[in-house]
Amino acid sequence: MSDVVLEPRPLERVPSGIAGLDTILGGGFFRGGLYAVVGLPGTGKTILGNQICFHHVASGGRAVYITLLGEEHARMLAYLQSLAFFKPEVIANTLYYFSGYQALLQGRLSGLLEFLRRAIRDHKATMLVLDGLVTAKKFAESELDFKNFMHDIQVYFAAAGCTTFLLSPPDNREPRPEDTVVDGLVILSHQTVGLRAMRELELPKLRGSSYLEGRHVFEITSAGIVIHPRTEALLAPSEITTAPAQRRMHFGLPELDDMLRGGLVSGSTTMLLGAAGSGKTLLGLHFLAAGAREEQNGLYFGFYEPPARLIAKADQIGLDLNGHVSRGLIEVVWQPILESHIDILAGRLLDVIRRKQIHRLFIDGQRGFQEVAVYPERIGRFFTALTNELRARGVTTIFAVQTHDLFGSTSEMPITGVPAMTDNIIFLRYVELRSQFHRLISLVKVGESDYDPTIHEFQITRHGIDVAATSESAEAILTGVGRPRLPDPPAP
Repeated sequence: MSDVVLEPRPLERVPSGIAGLDTILGGGFFRGGLYAVVGLPGTGKTILGNQICFHHVASGGRAVYITLLGEEHARMLAYLQSLAFFKPEVIANTLYYFSGYQALLQGRLSGLLEFLRRAIRDHKATMLVLDGLVTAKKFAESELDFKNFMHDIQVYFAAAGCTTFLLSPPDNREPRPEDTVVDGLVILSHQTVGLRAMRELELPKLRGSSYLEGRHVFEITSAGIVIHPRTEALLAPSEITTAPAQRRMHFGLPELDDMLRGGLVSGSTTMLLGAAGSGKTLLGLHFLAAGAREEQNGLYFGFYEPPARLIAKADQIGLDLNGHVSRGLIEVVWQPILESHIDILAGRLLDVIRRKQIHRLFIDGQRGFQEVAVYPERIGRFFTALTNELRARGVTTIFAVQTHDLFGSTSEMPITGVPAMTDNIIFLRYVELRSQFHRLISLVKVGESDYDPTIHEFQITRHGIDVAATSESAEAILTGVGRPRLPDPPAP
């Protein structure tokens, strides 16, 4: 007798419809799979289960939601109706709610199993949520009895092609018997870090697919649950494999562009280093405006300047930021820090870059990312992943980094490893001489290009930034024999 070789069939994905979750899962759950959703009360299990069901029936499926000694259905649905995914017309049509407690009370685990089978059969369900697995476990006569119950659920539901979710609180005993049976395990948590509240999702187990491991931040919003995959996991490796051809991206400031031998290399990342008030924002706006004049899309992504104030400041020095914004050439995104999270900010930033096909990006205040980072040890890896993605997309990026020292020729790097992950470093600083402040600009590092390493003086005038053509005035200031700077000679 010859051996029968069974050809493996491809597993069919069942999308959750939850923003970010399908990305973490690699496309969704698997049809007929058994999944445990674990979390303390208040972490969002019930919303997650309902949100997946509503999406499933909206996509043409049929679902059954069964509770075991949980909250009363009318009250649960009353809470859910404020969420955007809730559609009352599908209830008792393609989405059904039942209590399985009486079946459990009268027939114990075997009675509940039969109740679940009937619910799937009678309503032709392709998805089932059992909310309150911990109650069923209390009716088990032994651990083996409960394992057999879980095994029967897995076998029958897989054969029926019904994707099943088991919702329960965590068990102090580890590992839980059901965790070894299920095809995937989703853990929801809610914690406070200092005065901040934070929700996280973790997927420690998923059979049949690769997925984004580790913990990921999520929110409960008016749209329901929204998950923000961890940036380092999401962007490694980048989805972009071929970068656009390189070219020079100038500032529109002839003297600075000459120092850079024509401008920044496209797709490069530049750190603009300087103390508060040294001119970082204005220099970044010059860069965006120069691109807009050449029909290159630019993005200002800042934390501290409201758009109206920023536009007024730029227009006072003739950059016509308001005009460029009106024509759609420059996008201004203001992100007040408040209670945000680092992955939420990265997601919004990359979303605008994809939608608007951004060529030039100015991040005004790298410190904004640091201030919302719950785990400071992530910062280095986060920026490495983000800059690699921007570079792969051909986005020429400048991010302003504020130094602590107002004066002086040296400055401590705010982030460990920053010089290694940036192609260029431009340093702005003050020098005090004879009761007067002077501003100096220098190129500390320029990758892939020759550059002018000398220090130049610059001024902020009513026409914007004015960089000296030579290093003579800067040298005079630094040697303590400063004299009034003469106007630059006219171009031949």
